[in-house]
Amino acid sequence: MPLPTVLVTEVIRSSHQGESHGGAYLVDLETGAHRRVLDWDEMDIDWSGRGGGRGLRGIALHGEHVVIGAGNELFIFDRDFSVVGSYPAPYCKDCHEIFADGDTILITATGYDALLEFDMHSRRFTAGYHFTATNTRVLTPKGPAIVARISASRFDPNADAGPPAGDTMHINMVWREGGRTYIAGTGLDALLASAPGTAAGAYRPVARVPRMTHNCRPFRGGTLFNSTSEERIVHAGADGTPRFSLEIPRFPRDRLLHNDLPEDHARPDFGRGLAVTGDGLIIGASSPSTITAYDPARGEAVRSVNLTADVRNAPHGLVVWPWGM
Repeated sequence: MPLPTVLVTEVIRSSHQGESHGGAYLVDLETGAHRRVLDWDEMDIDWSGRGGGRGLRGIALHGEHVVIGAGNELFIFDRDFSVVGSYPAPYCKDCHEIFADGDTILITATGYDALLEFDMHSRRFTAGYHFTATNTRVLTPKGPAIVARISASRFDPNADAGPPAGDTMHINMVWREGGRTYIAGTGLDALLASAPGTAAGAYRPVARVPRMTHNCRPFRGGTLFNSTSEERIVHAGADGTPRFSLEIPRFPRDRLLHNDLPEDHARPDFGRGLAVTGDGLIIGASSPSTITAYDPARGEAVRSVNLTADVRNAPHGLVVWPWGM
């Protein structure tokens, strides 16, 4: 089957002021051709820590528009990557993945333990949901246990009286399907889902996943995710039992640039970015910026395109691109 073209964003971790700190590429997996379509070199960003406000992150497609999250704002581009508009929000701190649900863009505001909703017609933020965990004593077959109950309370993302800043769950993924809103994050050990028809209220676990996962989403009665700590893409059942796993490409360490950085700042084989094609291929991304197409039926990679040997170049968002190079 023909391989698709994808759009991938990247964060250049541990970059310095004056250097590029991220961008976006179109990558033709059939031919291996690729071109940079955005270079994110703004200076008015947070230079502290590993990634901070640097780089481009989640991607969603809406009609003829490309929506990309970056730091504390949402950017809308046309399909030629000219900026249509930028929309900062006081509660859009450390945006990670985003998701298009009809005319609504869902944004993970990781720095506020929150989700935001943005309406593509009115071009404004219309709702926010702040997540909190409450320890509750429950009875289990093995006796009493303390479990965390996760719930979301709605707030006005345009008002001053919103939630306090805080990143206790590191919510990095949002998905909406069948009227239910799903969240996952590196501080959670499950894919959580709301009740149908609402993003507020209690969220219950619908599938077990290991911590340190990215791009976790419902998939074929279970979950599909980047198990970043295991350096694999995994499809697991609701109980967490793997159904298949796909190995992230590895490179000889002596061929990599900046491989001496601490692993909490930048490291090779860091898997983040995931998409599924209509033909059932799985597309994954990993550092240094490498895009790989997998055939899950064969359990192996069918094509891998590497963009750089610099381990600081870490992919983030990934979508199948419908318009060609």
